Amino acid sequence: MNPKITIVGLGFGNEDSLSIGTWKILQSGDPIYLRTQNHPITPWMRQQGIEFAGFDHVYEKHDQFEPVYREIADELLRLADEHDQIIYAVPGHPMVAEQTVQLLLEDGQARNTEIDVQGGGSFLDIAFARLGVDPVEGFQLLDGTDLTDGHVLVPSQHILIGQVYSSFVASDVKLTLMQVYPDDYEVVIADALGVLGQEKIIKVPLYELDRQDCFTNLTSIYVPPAREDSIYYRQFSYLVNIMRKLRSPEGCPWDQKQTHESLRSYLIEEAYEFIDAINQQDDSAMVEELGDVLLQVIFHAVVAEDRYGFSLSEVIETLTEKLIRRHPHVFGAVQADTPDEVIQTWDEVKKSEGKRKKASILDDIPKSFPAVLTAYEQQKKAAKVGFDWEDVTGALDKMKEELKELAEAPNDLEREKELGDVLFTVVNIARFYKVDPEVALYQTTRKFDRRFRYVEQRAKTSGQPLEECGIDQLEVWWQEAKQIEKDEMNEIG
Repeated sequence: MNPKITIVGLGFGNEDSLSIGTWKILQSGDPIYLRTQNHPITPWMRQQGIEFAGFDHVYEKHDQFEPVYREIADELLRLADEHDQIIYAVPGHPMVAEQTVQLLLEDGQARNTEIDVQGGGSFLDIAFARLGVDPVEGFQLLDGTDLTDGHVLVPSQHILIGQVYSSFVASDVKLTLMQVYPDDYEVVIADALGVLGQEKIIKVPLYELDRQDCFTNLTSIYVPPAREDSIYYRQFSYLVNIMRKLRSPEGCPWDQKQTHESLRSYLIEEAYEFIDAINQQDDSAMVEELGDVLLQVIFHAVVAEDRYGFSLSEVIETLTEKLIRRHPHVFGAVQADTPDEVIQTWDEVKKSEGKRKKASILDDIPKSFPAVLTAYEQQKKAAKVGFDWEDVTGALDKMKEELKELAEAPNDLEREKELGDVLFTVVNIARFYKVDPEVALYQTTRKFDRRFRYVEQRAKTSGQPLEECGIDQLEVWWQEAKQIEKDEMNEIG
């Protein structure tokens, strides 16, 4: 006969919440072990002559909960081997927020130990009653000790956060909730629900949550469903529904008529505006411009839902699968410790993905790329198969050759061809120096913009029309602008 662990729940409070079935099991005479003796029912159990041991001493040995639960589960399995049959009692219900029970269920079969989970009054029962929660409206139960990501919160649902046993945990919970809710959003501190003489229900604004002095092992936080539309403005699904509303018959006439083709220029425009915000290191502009880029992505996805048969969910699914598939060094067993190794792994996965056979390695380059980016991508792909200079010296020598041919070009048509060769070689040099040529040229155009505006201002101050100043005077002002920039950089440095 295999060893057996019978797991029961002690309910949410004192003896009034203890079920008759659990009480009968506790009276069976088998050794009883409590995850924690810090429970309202334990004094009453002693009065009834029920003997038990607890694992509170294990909590004192570890700084994290995971090793605590692991040690308790291992010790219970050992005790079951020793006694054949034992009882393990936990607060509330065994299947609600009880990690040790999950570990026993996972390990019991491997250890040839029968795990028999019985019932018990969950704290959810009394919480629903005291807080007026109907879970059919939508309900989330979360662990306060493991709540750091606001993305898991669904503000349209009732949210109950357990394990808020200290002001430190409450502080972490508060900061996470503030990722979604306004600082003054009203939340409820619920402590010792259903325990006569100890129950507390306190409503506080969110920013005051961790300033209360009432946290115990029986404390939970209740967050009611949000009614204000503005709270949902950070929710991705709400944003998508806004776009769907704009595209609906009751929406915007302009949005209704858009197609993938009519939106193409906007996607390019918004991408460049975001790049401009990056180059200016303007955080607030980046927020706005990245939002505009996201708008274009969602706009195209909703257009596709309406007319082309694929959905935003499919777009997200395809992207998620690709990210996991192309990062085997993160989600698999492949080793890649440097950026170069990561790129090599990425390329190898791409080759094995079984896409349609291409006539050329250059086929992946979009025909709509601007010329500089096209040249950059062509050279990168050619270099991967060995069609490249050994180092930048070859590219620099090629530049001298192309400049000589440009200077010797006999007519406009030839000069155009040779100038194209010069620009192509410049892009190649940029690749060797690991410089993005588009970014480099952008920085130069910004620099020219600043300096020329300075020249215009100096001409205006002198009272002389710009075109009458003469090249010598314009060059003086230009050098002034350069010196000002140099002095400013030295001050920053």
